[in-house]
Amino acid sequence: MLWNLLTADHFILGFQLLYIFSAIGVIFVIILENRNPLKTIAWTLILIFLPLLGLIIFFFFGEDGRKKRLISHKMFKKLNRKTLARFERDEVMESPEGYTGIVSLIKKLKGSSVYNGNKITFYTDGESKFKALLEEINKAEKFIHIQYYIYMDDEIGRKVRDALIQKASEGVKVRLIYDDVGSWKAKRRFFNDMQKHGIDVQPFLKVTFRFLASRVNYRNHRKVVVIDGKVGFVGGMNIADRYIKGINNGVWRDSHIKVEGKAVAGLQTAFLVDWYYSRKEFLASDHYFPQTEVKGDNLMQIITAGPIGLYKSIHLSFLEAIYNAKESIYIQTPYFIPTDALMLAIQTASLRGIDVRLMIPRRCDTTFVHIATQSFLQEILDAKVKVYFFEAGFLHSKLMIIDSNLVITGSANMDIRSFEHNFEIDAFIYNETTCSKAKEIFFDDMAQSTLLLAKEWQSRSRIKKLKESIVRLFSPLL
Repeated sequence: MLWNLLTADHFILGFQLLYIFSAIGVIFVIILENRNPLKTIAWTLILIFLPLLGLIIFFFFGEDGRKKRLISHKMFKKLNRKTLARFERDEVMESPEGYTGIVSLIKKLKGSSVYNGNKITFYTDGESKFKALLEEINKAEKFIHIQYYIYMDDEIGRKVRDALIQKASEGVKVRLIYDDVGSWKAKRRFFNDMQKHGIDVQPFLKVTFRFLASRVNYRNHRKVVVIDGKVGFVGGMNIADRYIKGINNGVWRDSHIKVEGKAVAGLQTAFLVDWYYSRKEFLASDHYFPQTEVKGDNLMQIITAGPIGLYKSIHLSFLEAIYNAKESIYIQTPYFIPTDALMLAIQTASLRGIDVRLMIPRRCDTTFVHIATQSFLQEILDAKVKVYFFEAGFLHSKLMIIDSNLVITGSANMDIRSFEHNFEIDAFIYNETTCSKAKEIFFDDMAQSTLLLAKEWQSRSRIKKLKESIVRLFSPLL
């Protein structure tokens, strides 16, 4: 019996020593990667205060993907050159007046020139967006490229599936990318059924047990549809019933746009880069970049970002847009977990007299993230930023309106996960009329929102403040 006790004690001691050495080793790895100091501290706290669980969390979510080459830069440049070659045969646009800095930055970061001749249609509810999407799918003649972070096997998911299967039966080439983690609620047989009916289906970063630790943290959050190279969709809506039917607390308020014109080539390039990675099939013929008629007067740039490369493209572009503002900055985002640089830019803009307004949901779909969001509000309230809580349901819209000529919308949230970990896509639209329409949408949502008063927020309980402060320690990891 004594021997058994000694053996048990030795086992426990050995396990503790193994954990300590493993945790120390991981901490050294984190330090040597020269991460953001706040991230380094957050991971160190997790490893110290969450024995064993901390290591598991790190192996799932802690890997730094900046130096990984998940997608070949050579292939990206090749696709981008193909797009630009087609575009430049039409016309090379100069930067819109007052936006030379932003245009140049995006072009240097991602090679995206300004596309002219575009028509933009806004959708602020799932019913109108999916009606338009199904109409365009039904009109497809050559190909349909469709990519979503979340594709649910529900009523609207099956309706879109059936429409795609019908077009495939008519000889239209249909390619679909879904994120393997975001779409986990849809069973594999749902996508296998599409495959059997002639749709080429590919999961993005498919997660298996063997590779789970290295892939679960980097997700493809993009929502892109390209039809015949002439019509495209991009924005914040996934394929799920909640975008139409809402949730228990009310509507699911989101933003999406339909693009008709030359900028569809930018959406096409983004899709084909992801397709190359998922399918290892390089598609860049003129068939996918047809001559496109002038449909409107919107100038546009399409920018993508992800956990590879030296620069956080969308983050830097947001900063440039905010610092470039002359009159007003209106922001809608479901999750507000800003970097220090972004927080400083917003505070600085407000303090120099810019009308800065931030709209977030009163109730969120992710409690932990929402608590972290609340921890940042006092700082921007102190800088005289107007903060609004959307009351009619869940605000999932990703929209930024700068002055009277720039609208930014797409898949990127204003949080660290979107800036550093997710594959995202945004459209920068330079047009006064489109900007006016976006402001109408923002003001309509303001009518269903409550203005947060600084004194009111400051008076919340100490327990609530403490909880927010504790969760904020882990905000770099959310």
